[in-house]
Parts: sequence; structure tokens; C-alpha cells
Amino acid sequence: MQMSKNGRKLLAEWEGFETAAYKDSAGLDTIGVGHLITKTESGSGEIEINGEPIKYADGLTEAQVYALLGQDLQRFDKAVSESVKTPLNQNQFDALVSFSFNVGVWNFKSSTLLKKLNEGDYVEVPNQLRRWNKAGGKVVQGLVNRREKEINLWES
Repeated sequence: MQMSKNGRKLLAEWEGFETAAYKDSAGLDTIGVGHLITKTESGSGEIEINGEPIKYADGLTEAQVYALLGQDLQRFDKAVSESVKTPLNQNQFDALVSFSFNVGVWNFKSSTLLKKLNEGDYVEVPNQLRRWNKAGGKVVQGLVNRREKEINLWES
């Protein structure tokens, strides 16, 4: 399975959509839809998108941002597809990809959320999502809001 066009649109709303490089909330160089600029990309001034090196100093086009997002999502699509052992509908899949994109593959794979889901406890997923609302040990309203949006997607 892959994140749907609707899921990508929602993810872009939740992560933000920036054609120019910026510092994220943790102070990391970022561009597009939550793409963390690597040391290699920073040093070269280029991001490889679909096999083509693209200079990003003057920003990316909307099409390049979406192509980069599609490229970045591959590992999250794969992580959800390979880790979840129970059937998912498209919205459930999209919600889990959004979640793993935000918290990271390792955190998703080692989460109680995944354990409960793989036991067939679909009802527990919203409760488990709500637990992931902190940064630096403090509740962050933006994460609270995002988790509720992911829950709404999960339940729709």
C-alpha cells in the first residue's frame, strides 16, 4: 500500500508546505513537506529528486516538493506495510504513515500502538496515538492537534 493523494494533501497541511529552506521547530534545516536536509545535501546545495540533483538555494517548485515528498514517503509506506499484520483501509494506512513520518520509523515499529494493532485491537489505536503528544517531555498543542487529525482520519 501507499499513502493516498488525500493522505499526502493532509500530511502537507499538518507538516507544512515550504518551497524554500527553513528551520523547523527543532532548529533543523528543512524544505518541502518536512524533508530534513541532510549534511550531504547541505554541503552540495543539491537534493536528489527522482535521480536528478536539484539546486535548492532558490527554492523548489511545487512539483519538486511533491516529488520529494513521494520519495521521502517510500520508507514510511514500507515500514507501515511491513509492520502491520492486520488489514487496514486506506484512511487507516494514511493515518499510520502520517504518524510514522512524524515520530520516525523506529518509534513506530517499537510502539505499543503497533503491538495493540497487530493483536487486532483497532479500538485502542486512537488512545495510543494520543500518547504521542510531547516534545522535550512537555505536551505540545501542535502535536495534540495533529494526533486528533490522525485519529479523525483513522476513524473515517
